[in-house]
Amino acid sequence: MEEVWGRDHVILAHHPNSMLDSRVKLWPAIFILADFGRYPPNIANVGKDVIAPYKHVIRSYVNDSSDFDSRPTLLYFQGAIYRKDGGFARQELFYLLKDEKDVHFQFGSVQKDGVGKASRGMHSSKFCLNIAGDTPSSNRLFDAIASHCVPVIISDDIELPYEDVLDYSQFCIFVRTSDAVREKFLLNLIRSIKKDEWTRMWQRLKEVENLFEFQYPSREGDAVQMIWQAVARKVPAMRLKLNKLRRFSRFGTQKDGELRKIPSPGNFW
Repeated sequence: MEEVWGRDHVILAHHPNSMLDSRVKLWPAIFILADFGRYPPNIANVGKDVIAPYKHVIRSYVNDSSDFDSRPTLLYFQGAIYRKDGGFARQELFYLLKDEKDVHFQFGSVQKDGVGKASRGMHSSKFCLNIAGDTPSSNRLFDAIASHCVPVIISDDIELPYEDVLDYSQFCIFVRTSDAVREKFLLNLIRSIKKDEWTRMWQRLKEVENLFEFQYPSREGDAVQMIWQAVARKVPAMRLKLNKLRRFSRFGTQKDGELRKIPSPGNFW
């Protein structure tokens, strides 16, 4: 039997380019990832692995007393506009939205007080765009949550932290990319969301924001605790698969190919 690496390991590989070579050998481990954008499904998938939030970059909105009327910007995006892979929608949306009077859609970076500008911009906006970039996810979603700015997610392949226990539709708007790049579709959708509905989502953002906060030492209900709970929820299925693989191994009665070679990742999980 060839050695199968990582079966009893949890591996933090949050950056999309982490462990580019070794990940192929460590597929039986539980990975903690930002998304599956650069992983083949036989190496990492939602069935066995855990999606963790990014640490938000902008300042948390402490003592947020804003409301629908006191946030003048309807829709906010600041960041890299021209991206590879799935990020083509950023460029398309830039051309559609850049001249709208109540929309902020501009290039931005962390340089020259970029974080401070983004903090002020998100804190004064009703909705914040989270558009796929080089990979399906980015820290922008978690910046929006920390700002209590209702996220508008345009990323068809995004996987979200703890979605098996958390209903994101209560505080996020999801738009298919093919719809978002249609002229006027996105703005008409956002403008159709009235004050009462926005306020309900804004309130829910304030209720869940702590689930995405990394703290040291960790506290009950923060991101660290939520990630470990997500790992724990994977264990029963992992144990079931392993036990089934061992059915015939003790007395050497397995058929040719069973446990004598590394199982197919798809079958293993």
